[in-house]
Amino acid sequence: MAFQTAVDIAKQVASGSLSATTVLEEHLSRITEREGEVHAFNLVTTESARATAQAIDESVAKGRPVGPLAGVPIALKDNMCTRGVPTTCSSKILEGWKPPYDATVVTRLAAAGAVFVGKTNLDEFAMGSSTENSAFGPTRNPLDTSRVPGGSSGGSAAAVAAGFSAASLGSDTGGSIRQPAALCGLVGVKPTYGVVSRQGLVAFASSLDQIGPFTHTVADAALLMEVIAGHDENDSTSLPQPAPSLTAVLDRGVKGMRIGRITDLPEGCEPEVLTRLDEAFETLRRAGATIVDITLPSLSYGLTAYYLVAPAEASSNLARYDGVRYGLRVDAPDLNAMYAATRSQGFGPEVKRRIMLGTYALSAGYFDAYYGKALKVRRLLADDFSRAYSSCDVILTPTSPTVAFKLGEKTNDPLTMYLCDVFTIPTNLVGHAAMSVPFGKGAHDLPVGVQVLAPALGEEQMFMVAAELERGR
Repeated sequence: MAFQTAVDIAKQVASGSLSATTVLEEHLSRITEREGEVHAFNLVTTESARATAQAIDESVAKGRPVGPLAGVPIALKDNMCTRGVPTTCSSKILEGWKPPYDATVVTRLAAAGAVFVGKTNLDEFAMGSSTENSAFGPTRNPLDTSRVPGGSSGGSAAAVAAGFSAASLGSDTGGSIRQPAALCGLVGVKPTYGVVSRQGLVAFASSLDQIGPFTHTVADAALLMEVIAGHDENDSTSLPQPAPSLTAVLDRGVKGMRIGRITDLPEGCEPEVLTRLDEAFETLRRAGATIVDITLPSLSYGLTAYYLVAPAEASSNLARYDGVRYGLRVDAPDLNAMYAATRSQGFGPEVKRRIMLGTYALSAGYFDAYYGKALKVRRLLADDFSRAYSSCDVILTPTSPTVAFKLGEKTNDPLTMYLCDVFTIPTNLVGHAAMSVPFGKGAHDLPVGVQVLAPALGEEQMFMVAAELERGR
């Protein structure tokens, strides 16, 4: 089923040919119809969304200016702070917590005229690849509800794929936007680290996390990026530069561009996924690009390094959930017992697993052997990418090695689950830009995503290639 794009909605609402209220009610009706089977949301903010839509319609009627996302229904991953609205990270330890402020991306979307329809489900504290680790139950893929939507931003992906919202925001620490985008047949963007503010994003791994959009089209993703990107003085890692201009480059084509093809790609892809990747290369070649063979010798080590770096940062970030300052508190005879009881009851199994792994990697006697070596691998990976980009402009890989898998298929084997992110993790480790673009179907007639990788601040060429793939699919 084809849904109206964010670009079209905003144009029609701003012109007065379509009311924001009408758009919202169409999306709310789809939520009413299918949310029970999909479970994309932890919270649907119906009344506040209606008030926002009505205010936009009044502004249009009075000739007042409205933003570039006027009337566009947008869902937010439930790890982004929203003032006075529960923000849980899908964890019992934060159930019911209401932040006293908005994340910067929320403020920017609101200023652009977006209508927030709810907070979406995720793997607890964004730790997972299937959205089965939520304390509030799994999200199902709207394309086949026996299958996962990917993770950790599975609720955000499902909301867009089901037509509950025209676009959504997710966070990407190791592929948590791109992998669910691929599994749900959407466009998903992980920007260069520092291009989009992390202020108000509940931290998982601070050197890896980035916020980005899920959309139906590349043009919608470009529009969302132009709204949410740009310097934020409240985020010390925010790059001191304006948002990239992306909508203007989508029609430039790829003639003369060099597209990198990795010859030592890790094994484990389904045959149909590799076939779609080959077809993507051919599409770009016909459009005037040159295909360049490259190697990334340390690519296969990225997964190992990530599962030391990310849990180490998580063990530090999640230490703040102690039952004292906010969130769940389990009474106990003394302070240490209260800490233990609160964290034992508040955190789920996957979060506990990663906290323990990270704490171990940072502990005396093991820091150099594990965490220190992981940082060296991270440096090697950055060097390999630097060499590769000296001979190509962007790189194409699969986004996910498989199409959407069955619910419960990988929950008992964490290592198999972690392998879902083998192609997405390296970009987070080096801080570069990447996005997933739907490109045909694979096994079981389910969507396949092709990943476009670009160097740091290479969003323009990345979107040019993505737009060409969209035209050629």
